[in-house]
Amino acid sequence: MHYSRIMPLVDGRRYIPSTAVLSAEILKFTVSLTMALYETQSKLQHAPATTLFSTLLQDMFSGDSWKMAIPAILYTLQNSLQYIAASHLDASTLQITYQLKILATAIFSVVLLGRRISLRKWLALLMLAVGVIIIQVPLATVTSDLISLPGDELEDSWIPGFMTEWLGADKKTTVAAGLVRRSATYQGIDADFRLRNPHLNSTIGLLAIIIACTTSGLAGVYFEKILKDFQGEAGQGITQERVHVIGLWIRNAQLSFYSLFPALFIGVLFNDGELIAKYGFFSGYNWIVCVVVLLQAFGGILVSLVIKYANNIAKNFATSIGMIISFVVSCLFLDLQPSVHVSVLVIRPTPAVHITNTR
Repeated sequence: MHYSRIMPLVDGRRYIPSTAVLSAEILKFTVSLTMALYETQSKLQHAPATTLFSTLLQDMFSGDSWKMAIPAILYTLQNSLQYIAASHLDASTLQITYQLKILATAIFSVVLLGRRISLRKWLALLMLAVGVIIIQVPLATVTSDLISLPGDELEDSWIPGFMTEWLGADKKTTVAAGLVRRSATYQGIDADFRLRNPHLNSTIGLLAIIIACTTSGLAGVYFEKILKDFQGEAGQGITQERVHVIGLWIRNAQLSFYSLFPALFIGVLFNDGELIAKYGFFSGYNWIVCVVVLLQAFGGILVSLVIKYANNIAKNFATSIGMIISFVVSCLFLDLQPSVHVSVLVIRPTPAVHITNTR
């Protein structure tokens, strides 16, 4: 995701994050609905297609399905903020900071679920928070100027005085390499340079990921509460088998379905509608962006499967391994300069706090 936000432009454009969020939700909804239909068919063998689809629709939109709209909005906001954070933080720092969602989940679990957490686990969470703060210390010294060119380039720059001189500018300076025909004003030059030379702003990235952690924790705890409340209905005439199906794939399908509305109307139409209408929905897409969309879509599904078929300890170990892999790959391919802070904190296990988080 981080590389997709800083990689060279595709046909002169960088992809619009809201389109990636919507595409991931569509894909997730399709997969979840397909699996829900398969599960329903396995429970209602030899039933006609009309019965299968009517049962599926009833499970999707009956009862308390509207409650899924709340975590859906929160998750959509979280996914959008992840793209903003990925545009301003390197991959390993982003992934380490994102573990603050464990702390947020713990706090919301105490508030909304009445869960009790031992002092030992609170200390583990405190260590996690301190580790994230230490990670941010080197970033505080990084400044980002989104308008000015780097100082070395400014010193050696040749500024042409006439339009005819711009035609041969690429032979005399590298400044003109990032310009296009519309760059006749300072504002246009600035927009072109920022598009082709993204600068990391650690303040924006940190703010985005903190809000994303908060929304993730709140949405995860709320989703868990909904699942547990529904399981309590098993004694009210609903079989355990039906609860099992609704508790996994139907709930995932409901979550993705309600996520489509904020992703479409707020993200795609309201926020980026003008850009999408001008350049197209898939402007700036290539195979790397498609891989990012696939990872976002199937990542959310995989987390719920891990929680169901394994446990949170396995999930935490997998997350720790993921941080090490991100750190190594960032050093090898994204020119990350490892510091003592990051090197020490990456190679340490995530606190094994038994907190359920669905994404």
